[in-house]
Amino acid sequence: MATTRLSLRTKLGFGVCDLGGNLFFTAMGFWSLNYLTDVVAVPAAAAGLAVMIAKLWDAVTDPMMGFISDRTRTMLGRRRPYILLGAIPLLLTMWFFFTKPSFTDPITLTAWATLALCLLNTAYTVVNIPYNSLTPELTDDYNERTSLNGYRFGFAVFGTMLGAGAVLPIVGLFPSKAAGFSGMGFVLGAAMAVTALLTFFSVKEPDHSKTELPKESFLKTYTAVFSNKPYVIILVTYALHLSGLTFMQGILVYYFKYIYRNEGMTTAAMVVLLVVAMIFIPISVLVSKRIGKKRTYQIAFFILSTACLILFFFAHRLGINFFIGTMAYAGIGVGFGYVSPWAMVPDAVEYDAILTGKRKEGAFYGIWTFASKVGVSLSLVISGAILGASGYIADAVQGAGSIMAIRTLIGILPAIALAAAFVLVGFYPIDEKMYKGILAEKQRLESEKRAV
Repeated sequence: MATTRLSLRTKLGFGVCDLGGNLFFTAMGFWSLNYLTDVVAVPAAAAGLAVMIAKLWDAVTDPMMGFISDRTRTMLGRRRPYILLGAIPLLLTMWFFFTKPSFTDPITLTAWATLALCLLNTAYTVVNIPYNSLTPELTDDYNERTSLNGYRFGFAVFGTMLGAGAVLPIVGLFPSKAAGFSGMGFVLGAAMAVTALLTFFSVKEPDHSKTELPKESFLKTYTAVFSNKPYVIILVTYALHLSGLTFMQGILVYYFKYIYRNEGMTTAAMVVLLVVAMIFIPISVLVSKRIGKKRTYQIAFFILSTACLILFFFAHRLGINFFIGTMAYAGIGVGFGYVSPWAMVPDAVEYDAILTGKRKEGAFYGIWTFASKVGVSLSLVISGAILGASGYIADAVQGAGSIMAIRTLIGILPAIALAAAFVLVGFYPIDEKMYKGILAEKQRLESEKRAV
């Protein structure tokens, strides 16, 4: 494992894959619920049910993918073969999900949505979990990991901006929304596949020929994962983080469409949010080196939760310009929240490797990706259920109950999730001083082994 500075080529090659990864999260977070309810015509509550079932499937595939990649040793490495293997299926399943079927029966549509989501999430799992597992393997330097993830999330913001800003323009190129979403699914899927392949060809894995492969059973492996206290804290924090963001993102198009009656301005709000976030990512890296990753992450939660409350109490009265101004403020929080969790989790993974003497990054990132999807899916399930209970009817003038539901989903619920994350991450114990102590102990043990 590298302990010196990583080359620019490695950082860029590693980071580019997350451009495609965030196209996925953007499409699913901003558009999937609205696509299912307003284009495919799946009832809102049923759309939420389809998302929930797909997440139960992820409960199997995500940890299993981590388990498998930890036990892989090939000439191409432990992780890269799966990035190569999953790239084209990721394109095809993205296209399949965003292509409206010809049948109209609600039960059949719900079954189709469930199947399509399961296939898409599985393809994403095959690429993303091995990709994430590369992070702690490329360097064990505390601050270099922050830098590595800074490059990664520079690409991530570009991916998110493309996913948010390009969807409606691409859809508008086609004669109908259904055809437009299909075309959009193919274009974004192609981008996801290409960026995965770029990472495969440009990043070289460390030599694992002498690495002892884990031998524990599936159950024992994941029991050990959950015994790592720092990891569990950052895991649940990140799930709450994504849950809060997804409440806000997933309902954004509904807010503009039914409260402001100006769906087209959704893209402008998204772009403002993400441009500001992109500006503040490198600033957050500098701040993190000053005050630590944990405190930087807490700044993100404070800004985001207050932005959500501002939207709930004032945005429906003060109009679109006020809303977009609040999105710029929220963008600071999004920027501050991009790098910190991804720089903290490899510290917790390395902590486990030093304590146990065994490397099982795939297991940790399998659970990490699953928890991330749970955070997203729970928000979509709850959003669909609340919209359904409020009397929401697609493409109609909404009643007072539906309007309040939309305001609550963009304001109160995300603020609660983000405030809980603010409190929880305060208990994360690993800082730079502690981490350097852990590495010193690792070096001492290695010296003792060589002496023997």
